[in-house]
Amino acid sequence: MNLAFLYAGQGSQHAGMGQDLYEIYPLFRQILDDAPVDFDLKKLCFEGPEDQLSQTRYTQPCMVAFAAGVTALLKERGIVPQAAAGLSLGEYSALQAAGVFTPREAIALAAFRGKAMEEAAQGMESAMYAVLNLDRNTLEEVCRKASEKGPVYLANYNCPGQIVIGGGREGAEEACRLALEAGARRCLPLKVSGPFHTPLMAPAGKALEEHFAGLSFGEMAFPVYFNCLGRPKTAEETIPQLLVRQVQTSVYMEDTIRHMADAGIDTIVEVGPGKALSGFVKKTAPHIRTIPVETAQQLEDAVTLLKKEN
Repeated sequence: MNLAFLYAGQGSQHAGMGQDLYEIYPLFRQILDDAPVDFDLKKLCFEGPEDQLSQTRYTQPCMVAFAAGVTALLKERGIVPQAAAGLSLGEYSALQAAGVFTPREAIALAAFRGKAMEEAAQGMESAMYAVLNLDRNTLEEVCRKASEKGPVYLANYNCPGQIVIGGGREGAEEACRLALEAGARRCLPLKVSGPFHTPLMAPAGKALEEHFAGLSFGEMAFPVYFNCLGRPKTAEETIPQLLVRQVQTSVYMEDTIRHMADAGIDTIVEVGPGKALSGFVKKTAPHIRTIPVETAQQLEDAVTLLKKEN
């Protein structure tokens, strides 16, 4: 068995996430209790309200704290992957799992990133849409044409048949109209507060670049597949540079899954609320088995299964 961890990103959060894990496992409880944030992280994760939990500055540290707790519980049971990746924000959790950050460092970075992204989007009329059943080349041409009305970009290559676009509201809406004309099945609006993973997030990238200058980064214990590459980094590429790029360029999740499959990964544990990433894996590399871990019961089931096969 060749195992990878795949970490959920912003958008899958919900009130109640992690509550059963917190009540049962002291190690999970310790990580959430120790979170270096200026709000009641546990209360927000467990009770909401949903509208506050969905605000970028709160979502990001909450999700990374949850992921760090689950990662620690899996490691405690001897479940360690050969590789990891994460969707957008989830990349920070993948790096934490690989030893680049401690849980406290990863949560603090997520809090900084969330605030920087919120501030970059303030006052901006923006929109993001998931475009279904249109190929990359066609959608790239659609966005080029729609850019005459306003900036719009391909933000997330999630899986075959699902690509997210984002930009200024007028450009994004025009791209949706043209995409439907070109044969897209649907364009689904996303509930996000800014045009994430587009050049319009450059101010957030600048803020991260300045922030990273004062930080140290640990060595990776195993490969992490980076969003902006769709593959592990080379020796010449640095983690700070890639994280700065990540916030303002496309996320290549489909490419990540394909490259993991090519490297022999045959089992993926999806860490985080929901099963969106398992859906991406099924559509991209259906031979890879996916195991979701969000609840205490799922954790126990995953550990039992994986230890039996090791």
